[in-house]
This record gives sequence, structure tokens and C-alpha cells, in this order.
Amino acid sequence: MTAGQLITLWTIRLACILYAAACAGWLTSRDKPARLAWTLAYFFYVMHVGAAFASYHHWSHQAAYRETARQTAEIFGVRWGGGLYFNYVFTAVWGGDVFLRWLKVERSLPKWIPGAIHSFLAFMFFNATVVFASGWVRWFGITATLLLGILWRQATRH
Repeated sequence: MTAGQLITLWTIRLACILYAAACAGWLTSRDKPARLAWTLAYFFYVMHVGAAFASYHHWSHQAAYRETARQTAEIFGVRWGGGLYFNYVFTAVWGGDVFLRWLKVERSLPKWIPGAIHSFLAFMFFNATVVFASGWVRWFGITATLLLGILWRQATRH
């Protein structure tokens, strides 16, 4: 495995771990550490995207689209690369959310906006760690999803 491939792999693993930690932090009212974990998770995610485009796709959108189509066909039997556009939206939405959290304006937004943002991000996290992953990453994704679901349920009961 090349250095670029290792960076691609480990930056996304760190991003996923920090993503789950940040969500758990918010659900247990630990805002400051959660915001820091959220920001670091996004930083590692962006590093992952850059490393993947450099090491796997040679900075080609078309190559990334073809690879996304291949992976989608492998799992769902349909050759479709449009999921790459979901990844682009994911990057923009998460980056916007990080920015808003540092401005501390998320509390002034109608509740449905953060709810929609985090539902989309959670959907993407689940797909990345459970649907398209394997091995211990899949087990991490399943465990994190279940634990965050339990924390969310407890936080919304009040």
C-alpha cells in the first residue's frame, strides 16, 4: 500500500471516529469538546478527500465517478456514479455546519434546519461505514449508529 493510500484510509477512519465522538458529545451536552471533535473530524475528512483524489483518481472527477459507479454496482447491482455528487454536497454541508458552529449561530436556527443537516450527515456516515465498508469499520459503523441512536433517543425524551 502506498503512502497516499494509507493516508486516504486512516484520515477517513479518524474522521469517522471523531464524527461519532462529536455527535455523542452534543447528545450528552458536552458542546465545547464536541465542536472541537466536529472540526477535527471535518479536517480529517477533507484530507481524506484530497488524498483519495490524488492517490486513487489522479485529480479526475471522471475517474472518481467511474469508481463510485463500480462500487455501487458491486453492492446494488446498478452501475451509477451519481453518489459522488452526494459526497460533494456532504462536503459542503458539513463544512457549512462547522462554520456555523464556530459562529455559534446553530441555536438561533429553526430546529428543522440542524435536524435536516444531521439527518443527511448521519445517512452518509451510515452508508460510508456500514453499506460500503467491511471488516472492523463496518462493525464500528453499526455500533456507533446504534449507540448514537440510543443517545439521541435519551436526549429527545425530555
